[in-house]
Amino acid sequence: MARSYLPLKALRAFEASARHLSFTRAADELCVTQAAVSHQVKLLEAQLKVPLFKRLPRGLMLTQEGERLLPVLKSSFDQITHTLDRVGESSYRDVLNVGVVGTFAVGWLLPRLDDFQQQYPFVDLRLSTHNNRADIAAEGLDFAIRYGTGAWHGIAAQPLMPVSLSVMCIPTIAARLETPVDLLGETWLRSYRADEWAEWLAAAGLPNSYPMTKSIVFDSSIAMVEAALQGAGVALAPTSMFTRQLSSGALVQPFDATVRLGGYWLTRLQTRPETRAMASFRAWLLKASNA
Repeated sequence: MARSYLPLKALRAFEASARHLSFTRAADELCVTQAAVSHQVKLLEAQLKVPLFKRLPRGLMLTQEGERLLPVLKSSFDQITHTLDRVGESSYRDVLNVGVVGTFAVGWLLPRLDDFQQQYPFVDLRLSTHNNRADIAAEGLDFAIRYGTGAWHGIAAQPLMPVSLSVMCIPTIAARLETPVDLLGETWLRSYRADEWAEWLAAAGLPNSYPMTKSIVFDSSIAMVEAALQGAGVALAPTSMFTRQLSSGALVQPFDATVRLGGYWLTRLQTRPETRAMASFRAWLLKASNA
């Protein structure tokens, strides 16, 4: 089948500029001048008859058309690069790009990766961590593992495991906590979801209308629990992701109450066809998470 003319230089200039949101940084990456990059992007915009960037005083912003084009080009260039890297090698490995919420990556996935690699040596697994905010299309991900209820627009989601949240703190703080009411005198370490502490208080038998004590908000449970380990306060975090800290006694659960507000999910774009590597990882992950 005959292909339309592909302006590869212009497409490469646009893709680099879109990733950096800067013609200057794109020029540094491509080892050309800033003017050359800008010229190539203008040629592409002229051919497509649409603007791909909004030129701002301090950088660039993608237009809607640019946002549609970027993930396709990024994925295509990544695949070309990967294939060229593998040409001539004795074995070909399938690339799998997975974005993982950091808490799940450190608390569950990393200790089990060797098992996956032993079972599926043909998969070239590439992990990136996020704080539960993953743009699968823009980041060129095959899968994203995230926390929530499983309701994401345009996303196919499979449940991996439910999550129970419980109060954790160092033993010296726990020693002064006789009842849940005593928590009102402590610093609460919490996520951006303010309702989690209210739900936990209700599970502990207290009115969830208690005024919030002083608190510190984190965008990562890993950072939150690290703060708890350093004595900064009491954390409300998923116990199953911090079994090592609890088993060692570095952290303790002063109360038995737990609350379940969501779980971990394996997600992908509904329009993304499943590759051999994707099918292998999904099957392994679902089996291991339900073991």
